[in-house]
This record gives sequence, C-alpha cells and structure tokens, in this order.
Amino acid sequence: MASRIYHPRDPYPHEPGPRPERRASGPPDQFKDFHATQLYCSKCRQAMPTRERLLLILPDGALYEYRCARCGESVGTRQARGRL
Repeated sequence: MASRIYHPRDPYPHEPGPRPERRASGPPDQFKDFHATQLYCSKCRQAMPTRERLLLILPDGALYEYRCARCGESVGTRQARGRL
C-alpha cells in the first residue's frame, strides 16, 4: 500500500471515503417564512426599515406589501403560500 503525500493545496488530503447522505433538496426550515426588515427605498435613497401590510388574501395564501417606515413608499411585495 503506497502512502499518499500531503500537499497544502490538495482538497482531499486523505483517501476519499463514503460521502454523508444529503437531505432532500429544498430550503431549510428556517427559510420557509422569510420577512424583510430593511429594503431599499427609492424616495429616501437608502435601505430603510419596513412595515409589512396584508394586501390581498388569495386561495393559496396571501400577498403582503412592504412599505418604507419613514415615507410610506411601497418598496416590495411577498407572497406567502399555505397558512396565513
């Protein structure tokens, strides 16, 4: 059995073994319900805190609108699927 020489730039300094199984593809649980705390406001010309407002209830979820906390300008929307 030949020994392998270690090189600092070698991405596999040891013999590769079996790889651990990966979880099913998809976002982790922590990213399923994402809320923006700051978004860029074109009126204020900087990232500003936002207020989330329920805009519309849909059969498959809800549509929310983000507004700038300082001037009230609409800065984005978010569609939540499933629960309200």
